[in-house]
Amino acid sequence: MQYRDYRECGLQRGLLLAACLGLSACATLESAVETPFVSLNQVEVERLAVESQTVRLGFDVSNPNPFPLPVRGLRYGVKLDGHRFASGDAGGGFTVAAQSDTAFTISVELDLLSTAPKLIHVLRESAYREIPYEVHGEFDLDLPLTPPVPFANTGTIRLLD
Repeated sequence: MQYRDYRECGLQRGLLLAACLGLSACATLESAVETPFVSLNQVEVERLAVESQTVRLGFDVSNPNPFPLPVRGLRYGVKLDGHRFASGDAGGGFTVAAQSDTAFTISVELDLLSTAPKLIHVLRESAYREIPYEVHGEFDLDLPLTPPVPFANTGTIRLLD
């Protein structure tokens, strides 16, 4: 009877050790991915209609990691001049090479009634000054056991040249 208890104790210890190693591996992967630097480089109106407008947002991404970041999707939010401008989910399908930069664009459908007053104000102001922006979100990476990688940045952009 004692031998059976000893084996069960050994089995429990083995399972506990495996769980701890698994958790530490996940923590290591999470901390191993350095946050990419994301900046907004373009805001361009593609289509204006009564019910909605389509805007193209262009971003630059810098990957500080010694390995590529295969982006399969992203969640984002953009504020222009302190006003919530756009947010949502977008497909990825691009890779940022190791210790390199790349650019990507997304098209965003906006509701004219809720964004028109803010958009007109921001466009009018951009004729006289650079507009402050905030961008935040997270990348879903196509890497095993890697949680979403957050990003956030502020800067200024010139909308009308």
